[in-house]
Amino acid sequence: LGRDLGLSTVPRSFVCVDISHNQGRDTVGSLVWFEAGRPRKSEYRKFKIQGVGQQDDYAAIQEVLTRYLTRRRDEQLSVPDLIVIDGGKGQLSAAVATLEQLDLRDLPVISLAKREEEVFLPSRSESLRLPRRSPSLRLLQRARDEAHRFGLAYNRKRRSQRTITSELLTIPGIGPAKRRRLLERFGSLAGVRSASVAELASGP
Repeated sequence: LGRDLGLSTVPRSFVCVDISHNQGRDTVGSLVWFEAGRPRKSEYRKFKIQGVGQQDDYAAIQEVLTRYLTRRRDEQLSVPDLIVIDGGKGQLSAAVATLEQLDLRDLPVISLAKREEEVFLPSRSESLRLPRRSPSLRLLQRARDEAHRFGLAYNRKRRSQRTITSELLTIPGIGPAKRRRLLERFGSLAGVRSASVAELASGP
């Protein structure tokens, strides 16, 4: 992978960043860490996107990288040898701008566009097309798919929580405290729905 990307340092560790949302809602960022070609799940991170990033993929990428790298720096933890962004030229440009703002210009960053599996590098105007059977491409695809899976799971969890909250709050007399007690007792919105009148009336 290092040779194919023309890197001066072997990317023994790298992270892949993905943004997931549901038609502009419940936007989340996911970051997975690969070391020696294998996932290191203890280093996975998920981000609830705030501010303009909720509606803008580029801003979301910048938020994830800023929060992640600033925290690594503050906690004096090592940074990965390479950052991989799920996306094309626009997403890569957003990442490059963030690294410049953080004074991390020397940290290698690339993006992988899903449609044609093109690799974009800041130093090249044209995309890099690795052979379909290339071990380098397969490693990048594996990381990208893992970041997508991890982010999608978090997105679904947030969407489910929002649905439960909104549905229970439409019931007259149900406030935040009672909603919490109902969910604690019956486990889920489905549990509340299937409870008998007597069970509900007995008080959570």
